[in-house]
Amino acid sequence: MTGWTARESGRVSLFLAAAMTGVLVIIGLAYDGAGQLRSLQRADDLAAEAARSGGQVIDRARAIEGGPKQIDEPGARAAVDTYLAAAGGVLDHDVSFPVVDGEKQIQVRVRITYRRAMLGLFGFGTTVTVTGEATARALTGAP
Repeated sequence: MTGWTARESGRVSLFLAAAMTGVLVIIGLAYDGAGQLRSLQRADDLAAEAARSGGQVIDRARAIEGGPKQIDEPGARAAVDTYLAAAGGVLDHDVSFPVVDGEKQIQVRVRITYRRAMLGLFGFGTTVTVTGEATARALTGAP
């Protein structure tokens, strides 16, 4: 005989069920946390590349006439839209043109959504929106 009584049967199973739930939550936090960080990095990368593509569009007519080489706002917006449409997965984006020390720059803010794989099972939201932002300027002088 093992020394167990009928009252004690099943208690280890209850403990293991509670412990496994905790372990699954920790695994879900690690897995979905890493996924959210990858999405944040992707949003930053998309914003940087979109700003780069928009920053390459300068006002050619003004530059040919000898005027300042500035970013062409409508052309830059179109270049950003084209790049982000080709990249895919972008929920929304904003483009602005701040002027810093008399120089027009392009700033792109990108929002993408990450779908949680495990934390949605434990009452957390099933999606989270992350934002990436980057600023670029047109380099017109010699390197």
